[in-house]
Amino acid sequence: MQTSELQWTAQEQSIAKAAFAKAYQREIQALVQLVRQQASTIAGTDDIWHLHDFLSARRHELDGKYDDRESALLFVLADLVKENWLSFADLEGLDALKLSKITALTRMM
Repeated sequence: MQTSELQWTAQEQSIAKAAFAKAYQREIQALVQLVRQQASTIAGTDDIWHLHDFLSARRHELDGKYDDRESALLFVLADLVKENWLSFADLEGLDALKLSKITALTRMM
């Protein structure tokens, strides 16, 4: 799918940035909830290191996931919609071609 020819207006970049922030906040809130649950069951050193490893992996995943380069925007937004961190309502204001590409990508991924 060609994305390099797509131009993002300043308004669309602002919409994408706000959507990224919403998705990130939602995902972090879910992570905090999960960590609280896991921490409440810690019984020993092994549990501590397991939680540490889990958090390290999640941090690595999240750092890579939220790629805001223009060339990756459609793919990242589609991934966030597919994972239910974003809805199409969060992307309101993007042009129809970008929304249709995001829709198609959510079906392919």
